[in-house]
Amino acid sequence: MHQTLVHFFCLHERKEKSLKEQLLLLINLQKLDLAISRINIKKKELPEKMAKMDEDLAVFTTGLEASRKRLDELNKRHAEKDDKLRKNIEALKKTKNRLFEVKTNKEYQAILKEIEQIEKKNSETEDEIIAALEEMDQAKVALKLREKEYESYRSKYDDERGKIEGELKNLDVELLDCQQRSADFRKKVRTELLRRYETIKGINNGLAVISVWKEVCDGCHMNIPPQLYIELQKSEELLSCPNCHRIMYWYDRGKNGA
Repeated sequence: MHQTLVHFFCLHERKEKSLKEQLLLLINLQKLDLAISRINIKKKELPEKMAKMDEDLAVFTTGLEASRKRLDELNKRHAEKDDKLRKNIEALKKTKNRLFEVKTNKEYQAILKEIEQIEKKNSETEDEIIAALEEMDQAKVALKLREKEYESYRSKYDDERGKIEGELKNLDVELLDCQQRSADFRKKVRTELLRRYETIKGINNGLAVISVWKEVCDGCHMNIPPQLYIELQKSEELLSCPNCHRIMYWYDRGKNGA
């Protein structure tokens, strides 16, 4: 009788120990799966962030090129008007020289009228050149401002992109490590428990194992019955939250400072 009782208690102790080990495996597996989920989210968000940065850089580049093009157009227009004025001055000089060749008053008056028209055009061209120079000065100021803005953004862009690329490489390493450790834990968890874990995780946004403190489930934040909370602290079997059906474990936050 005595040996039977000893055998029973030994079996019970081994069962309880085994259960605690399985629960610990599930807790660690849950932590790894959550870490994998967070890493995958980051691996998706970071390239999206870089794409947005690339779009912003393209906007800066387009604006800079537009300012340069605008200044080139103004330079070209100024050169054309300058050339036009030079030719008109030459034409005016030749027309004035013709005054010494005329023989009649009518021809003289016609040349004077022609000179007046050329001088009027030259005056208009000179005004256009002055306006073009003012536009060029404004365009130069705008271009310098855009170049300064571009250089500032490009510096931040290169720095931030470098950090993101480095972070993505680190995430790849971290993900591989978590996946390998997760696979190792899965091999140690009983088949029926692993199936239960995956099922619960699938219907609860990836969270299958949760802690409970002071009768409150950390998964659904609902109170569990007092008797169930007492049973949970004994760890004699794997219990589920009656509200969200996640696997529960008692975590003494007072003792662990959590």
